[in-house]
Amino acid sequence: MNIYTRKILWKRILFVLALLIVGSSFWYTNRLVQKIAKEERKQVQLWAGAIEKKANLVKYTNKLFKELQAEERKKVELWSDATKSLINAKEIKLALRVVESNTTIPIILTNGEGDYTTYRNISGVIEFDKDTLSEPELASIEAHNDSVVHKTLTEMKEEGRKIDINYYGQDVNYLYYKDSRLFEELKSTFNDLQVSFISEVVTNSASTPVIFTNVERDSVIATGNIDSAVIENHDKFLKQLKDMEAQNKPISVELGDNETFMIFYEDSALLTQLKYYPFIQFFVIGLFILIGYWLFSISRKSEQNQVWVGMSKETAHQLGTPLSSLLAWLEVLRSKDVSPKLIGEMERDVGRLQVITERFSKIGSTPDLKEENINLLIEDFVEYLETRLSKKVNFTVHASKDEPRAPVNRALFGWVVENLCKNAVDAMGGNGSIDITIEAKEDNVIIDVKDTGKGIPANKRKEVFQPGYTSKKRGWGLGLSLSKRIIENYHRGRIFVKQSEPGKGTTFRIILNS
Repeated sequence: MNIYTRKILWKRILFVLALLIVGSSFWYTNRLVQKIAKEERKQVQLWAGAIEKKANLVKYTNKLFKELQAEERKKVELWSDATKSLINAKEIKLALRVVESNTTIPIILTNGEGDYTTYRNISGVIEFDKDTLSEPELASIEAHNDSVVHKTLTEMKEEGRKIDINYYGQDVNYLYYKDSRLFEELKSTFNDLQVSFISEVVTNSASTPVIFTNVERDSVIATGNIDSAVIENHDKFLKQLKDMEAQNKPISVELGDNETFMIFYEDSALLTQLKYYPFIQFFVIGLFILIGYWLFSISRKSEQNQVWVGMSKETAHQLGTPLSSLLAWLEVLRSKDVSPKLIGEMERDVGRLQVITERFSKIGSTPDLKEENINLLIEDFVEYLETRLSKKVNFTVHASKDEPRAPVNRALFGWVVENLCKNAVDAMGGNGSIDITIEAKEDNVIIDVKDTGKGIPANKRKEVFQPGYTSKKRGWGLGLSLSKRIIENYHRGRIFVKQSEPGKGTTFRIILNS
C-alpha cells in the first residue's frame, strides 16, 4: 500500500467519522428541537383552547347582556306608557311623582319653546350643594351641567323619544327620555369586553400570529405578530389566510349584534424557526468544515509549492557548480589534442546537463512564455528524442493543418513531451509506437500522446500525477507530477489521461490556450 492509497483510506475513514459526528449532532439537536417545538405547540394549543373558551364566554355574555338590555328597555317602555296614561287621564300630579321617583331613566323636561326646565339621571352632571360652594365654583359647575344637559337633550331629540304634557290647557311641555343608565352601562361594559377580547387575541403571550376578520374575510378587524406588508397586499393577505386555515381551523366568534367574526392563527415564529434550526445547523457545520478543508488545502499546496521551488532552485544551483567545472575541463581537453570524437560525446552530455539545469532553474521562478508554432516545436522535440531513445520505437507526428500557435516556455514544455514519451517507451518495454496528434480547436491547442504500452488500471488514473507515484522499481515518480505542474501552473492549461485500456495503450491529452 503506497502513500496515496493510505491517504485515500485515511480520508475515507475521517469522512465516515465526520459523518458520524455530524449525524449524531444533527440527531441530538433535532430531538432537542422536537421537544422544544412540542412544548411550544402545547402553548399555542393552550392559547387556542383558551381563546375558544373565552369566545364562548363572550358569546354567552353577549346573550346575557342582550337579555338584560331587553328587560331594561321593557322597563323604560312600561315607564313611558304608564306616564303617558297618567297624563292622558289628567293625573298630572301622580305622573310627576312617577317621574320624580325614577332613579335610572335619564329624563329632561322642556317648555314649549324647547328650553329645559328640569332633568334627572343625566350622565356627566355634577351633583353639588349650593351652601358649600363659592360663587365662582358654583358658576363653573352650573355651566358644565348646562352644557351636558343641552348635549343630552340634542341626542334625545334626535331619537324622538318624548311625552307631551299639558297642564290643564296651558302650553304643552315635553318630557324627553332615553334608555336607562343601567342599559347604557351594560352596553358600554360589553363594548369594553369586546375590545379587551380582541386585544387579548392579537397581543397574545404565545407570540402566535393572528388575523381577526369578519366572516366574509374581506375586512381586517385586528392583527397580531403579522407583517404589515402582508396585510397591505391583497394577494399576500389571501395567501396568508389560506396558509393559516390549512394549518389550524379558524375560531368563530359572535360579537355585537349577532355579528360573526373569524380568528385565523398559525404556529408561532419561534416554532417555525425551530423546524429549520437542525438544517441551518447542519449547513453551518458543513460550511465550516468545507472552508476549513479548503484553507488547509491551500496552505498545504502553498507549502508544496515552496518545497518545489526551493528544491528546484537548489538542484539547479548544485548542478551549476560542477557543470561550470566540466565546461572548463572541456576547454583543457581541447588544448591537449584529445580525440575530437571523445570531446563531442562529452559536449553532448554536458549540453544535456545544461538543459536539465535550465529546466530546474525555470521551475524555481516564473518562466517567460513565448508564442511558438506547436507543429514545429513538437517535431523538433521528437527529432531530438528519436536519437536518444530505443530504435524499436516508431514516432509519428500528425501535425495540424492550421499551424496552431500558443504561448509556451520551450524548455519546460519540451520537458513535458519528453516525460510523456519516456514513460510511453518504458510502458512498451522499448518496443512499440508513439503517435502524437496536434489539433487546433477554437481558442485551444490540443496535443494527444498515444502509446501502445500496457495501459493504466482505471483505479490508478487519478494517482499517476501524484508526486512519488511510479510503476517502476527504481522510479522517482516525479516526471508526470512535474509535467502537471508545468502545464497547469505555468501554462494555465490542462493535462490528463484521455483514454487507457490494459494491454492496448494509453493516451495523454494536453490542452493549451492559444
